[in-house]
Amino acid sequence: MNLNLILRSTCRRKILKALSKKQELCMMKLVRKVNSTYNEVDRNLHILISDGLVAQRYLGRKRIVHLNFENKKTFVVLKILDLLSNPTNLEQLEKKLELITNSSL
Repeated sequence: MNLNLILRSTCRRKILKALSKKQELCMMKLVRKVNSTYNEVDRNLHILISDGLVAQRYLGRKRIVHLNFENKKTFVVLKILDLLSNPTNLEQLEKKLELITNSSL
């Protein structure tokens, strides 16, 4: 898993955020939530599926997409996205890291 590749795309970040709020979404609802095109969401979903962060299943003709919580990396990526989207948490994290580095010196 290349974390830089996952976080580089805003579409992939939006997909992960949308799926973290809802347990599962059909593909067309996900496209609307991400505010993108079907082809772009599909291309980015294939990247997330190949990394094991997202899984899909078919219910008749509907394509249901959900986060793969069996993969421990999913929790890590979601936590990183939460930290990046919430600047106050990021500031607190920077302070903690500064304290740790100062105490280890």
